[in-house]
Amino acid sequence: MFSKPFLTFALTALVPCAAAAGVTGSAEGFAKGVTGGGSATPVYPTTNAELVSYLGDSSPRVIILTKTFDFTGTEGTNSWCDNYEASAPDVSVSYDKAGILGITVGSNKSLVGSGSSGVIKGKGLRIINAKNVIIQNVKIYNLNPRYVWGGDAITLNNCDLVWIDHVSTSLIGRQHIVLGTDASNRVTISNCDIDGTTSWSPNCDTYHYWNVLFLGSQDLVTFKNNYVHHFSGRAPKVGGNTLLHAVNNYFYQSDSNGHAFEIDAGGMVLAEGNVFQNVVNVVASGVAGQAFTSPDSTSNAACSSYLGRSCVINAFGSSGAFNIKNTGFLSNFSGKNVASASSANDAKAVSSNAGYGKI
Repeated sequence: MFSKPFLTFALTALVPCAAAAGVTGSAEGFAKGVTGGGSATPVYPTTNAELVSYLGDSSPRVIILTKTFDFTGTEGTNSWCDNYEASAPDVSVSYDKAGILGITVGSNKSLVGSGSSGVIKGKGLRIINAKNVIIQNVKIYNLNPRYVWGGDAITLNNCDLVWIDHVSTSLIGRQHIVLGTDASNRVTISNCDIDGTTSWSPNCDTYHYWNVLFLGSQDLVTFKNNYVHHFSGRAPKVGGNTLLHAVNNYFYQSDSNGHAFEIDAGGMVLAEGNVFQNVVNVVASGVAGQAFTSPDSTSNAACSSYLGRSCVINAFGSSGAFNIKNTGFLSNFSGKNVASASSANDAKAVSSNAGYGKI
């Protein structure tokens, strides 16, 4: 028989496993310091209603997902019959109502998937009028993928301190991630797998067009170590007054002639250490905003005054040009929490490490 000291040791060794549920690591970049639900006792929803309640209430929460929460069909279906243009015939379609509007996420929440079990099907998340939120290690998919207005995976608007990390999105009707026109303030999106593969693409080429949309007012967005692939546009689209730091991401296409970046008036983009593979049009024509694309070591030295280091050159494989040298907006990085950047060679590993189940 085992002695009592051994039993005491064995029981003590089990305790950290139970305490380990929750967020892994910490946010880098603009959302540095976000705590989400903090040290709140983890809760484990078992029904859709429990998940909705935990996410939307006013209490700090650490919410652990250990299963698939399937919302498809839970709110019924609806029909729509109209014509897109006066010269087009009427079209009648039926869609799942659950996908149209995401689950409300309140302030001081951490939503964390356990292993590769945290999945939300048929409904997205809405972080609206909320602060201090972490979404980590979660998969969101199958939101009316046939229809462009079928729903958004993650929506932010009028919020602050949001970290979206190791999240996978696929088969989304409209936007995978969208920051609305009100201020979303400090946001970090990291290690996410944004998969545009679809059978219902607008160009009939299996590439989704509406992927990532940053249109907020005075938003500060760190977009780091994300795998953005099978897109034909808006990957991302930047406008409003958004300051975007796109660093060490891996952008991949195989045979689409679409584009990655769209930079509208007011948008400010610093892109460094990224890899663009088979991206024919890295940026859409008609850039109306500002961008610095870290084109060469001499130009990249301009970053030192504002980031405390030179910017890192991007890498291109069978891709188009991305050579824009606006430096006036770089002063906006002064005094901010700025993400580090490594060689673009390191970004090649992003496709293997991004998304849920990879922590």
